[in-house]
Amino acid sequence: MKELHIVQVGNVIVSPDIFTEKFCCDLHACKGECCVEGDAGAPVTLDEIGEIEEALDVVWPDLSASAQSVIDKQGVAYTDRDGDLVTSIVGGKDCVFTCYHDLDLNDGQPPVRNCCLCAFDCAFRKGKTKWRKPISCELYPIRAKEFSNGLTGINYNRWKVCKEAVKKGEELNIPLYVFLKEPLIRRFGSEWYNELCEVAQVLLKDADVL
Repeated sequence: MKELHIVQVGNVIVSPDIFTEKFCCDLHACKGECCVEGDAGAPVTLDEIGEIEEALDVVWPDLSASAQSVIDKQGVAYTDRDGDLVTSIVGGKDCVFTCYHDLDLNDGQPPVRNCCLCAFDCAFRKGKTKWRKPISCELYPIRAKEFSNGLTGINYNRWKVCKEAVKKGEELNIPLYVFLKEPLIRRFGSEWYNELCEVAQVLLKDADVL
């Protein structure tokens, strides 16, 4: 197999891992651990902070008392040690917008007990808010970085808590860019995503991956 190199699709610099790595979330195995583990919250933009604050009253009853206390003291977001805006967290760990429910995935398996979910996403699915969640959460494990020249870079963030998602993705043969189709379209648009798929087909064929 030939080595794939970084490519540019539109104004987005794309890591080859986006095309070659396999991934499919397995909530039965991880129970939403990515919203709990780590030492910082989810990256957010100023516009998203505005959306969060506007929809906060809708999800407030679903948040833990500890999360409510953190939000009262420091707000919905803060600047982390890298200088990035991120959602506030509880005890250096949980995102303040996490909630825990049993989740039926309608996949023939028993419901996922006490699964960690996003309160905003739950409210969105129930039609209580038009805003879903930070795009960084939807895109994960793809991370996006904005550059001063107007370009955006996307790459694959490997994390041990997602090892079962990698295993499931390999078993089902689902490339990362296919698994994250909807978030990628939300972030970059359907025309861009179609171009990404065309580039993927050419690159993977030339590299003898297909």
